This record gives sequence, C-alpha cells and structure tokens, in this order.
Amino acid sequence: MIGRKNFLFANTPRGARASAIMFSIIEMAKENGLNPYAYLTYIFQNAPNWDIRNNPDYLQFLMPSDVKDSGVLDKIH
Repeated sequence: MIGRKNFLFANTPRGARASAIMFSIIEMAKENGLNPYAYLTYIFQNAPNWDIRNNPDYLQFLMPSDVKDSGVLDKIH
C-alpha cells in the first residue's frame, strides 16, 4: 500500500483524503504508462478551464486512457 505510512502524518481527515486522491491519480497514470508529472501538469492546466460541473462528460478527457490515446502529453516535458 503506497500511502499507509504517509497517512500517519496527515493532520486532518480532509488532508488524508486529499493525499489519497493524489496517490490514486499518480498510480493511475503509472498503470497507463504515463509520466505522472506530465499527466498532473495536463490536468492542472486544463481542468480549471473546463466547465466540468455543468458538463461532466468533460471528465472523460482527463482519464489516463484518453490522454494517452490523444498524444497531448508528448508535448509536456
């Protein structure tokens, strides 16, 4: 388990939840053969600009499999 020891140092339940989400995103990227740094960069650059609350279908564009197939990470170093 990747986060077991890291969660010992979470000061709040919300902090532990945030850490778990980040670990999950990073591990999903790895499992799909993506560079985690490039994948997180892609998410942080694009997700704030999309109206995901009113268009939940946009979440599909953030999934590792769609990102990998689109080739957009080839441009991020």
